[in-house]
Amino acid sequence: MTKETHIALAPMEGVVDHLMRDMLTRLGGFDLCVTEFVRVVDQLLPARVFHRLCPELLDGGKTPAGVPVRVQLLGQDPTCLADNAARAVELGSPGIDLNFGCPAKTVNKSKGGAVLLKETQSLYEIVHAVRQAVPSAFPVTAKMRLGFEDKSLAIDNALALEAAGASLITIHARTKVEGYNPPAYWDWIARIKQQVKVPLVANGEIWSAADAALCQAQSDCHAIMLGRGALSLPNLAAVIKQHQAPMSWDEVRKLLTRYSGYEIYGDKGKYYPNRIKQWLGYLKRQYVEADALFARIRAMQSSEQIVEALQQP
Repeated sequence: MTKETHIALAPMEGVVDHLMRDMLTRLGGFDLCVTEFVRVVDQLLPARVFHRLCPELLDGGKTPAGVPVRVQLLGQDPTCLADNAARAVELGSPGIDLNFGCPAKTVNKSKGGAVLLKETQSLYEIVHAVRQAVPSAFPVTAKMRLGFEDKSLAIDNALALEAAGASLITIHARTKVEGYNPPAYWDWIARIKQQVKVPLVANGEIWSAADAALCQAQSDCHAIMLGRGALSLPNLAAVIKQHQAPMSWDEVRKLLTRYSGYEIYGDKGKYYPNRIKQWLGYLKRQYVEADALFARIRAMQSSEQIVEALQQP
């Protein structure tokens, strides 16, 4: 990896919350986090909504490890998004990210996320309105996919985001229809890069240091964003950037135990059994032991029982 590698932690709804951001950024290698999306419909949201999804706003807009956390907004109304973007920055967000990549049906049905990739003009109007509302010292960035059903508008959409004032574009190298199915088409990011001047960040299907190197070569991007890969191998960012050895299962088990303490005594304690099972679902890709542990705790609903199982070698 080159010293220019910049690594962001992806926004993953219902998965990468402030607790997960804290755990993962403490392991090193990340330069930026982006929050789960704040859904904007038709009103200026109260501060408590931003604080719920991004408690880091109360601590300088950074995780305890010092990594900046950028608020992401999702919606379709340019004026309303602009008003909420201004509020997020006032509350301490070090910039705004706009979501044009979420593939969820419920989101797309209400004209949010990836469905907007069918409407190049709408992308322009949203980013332009937000850029006008946010002080110039704060970046306004956008996350997009290569398209909705196909990739025919990929370059036009990126050009529209750039023309509207986006200072950086993260590209998940698949369409909405392709979802999360491999492969990711990193070479498409290189094609887009030939047409736009703003920095691009490559995202999608990066599970290892070798994947990161291949992605960088094919996309012609030094900056990458990690999502599921960082949940499967918790120190993946440090493996890529600092050449660390991948965490051993024993280290991961201790990390899960620490995470359990955060979750159970945090404001989302009642969700803990589901959250730990969800994380084990990602870890199974890298650790066979995670599969066995998942099988052991699958039927458990008691936090105490689960933590006890975690602590058994």
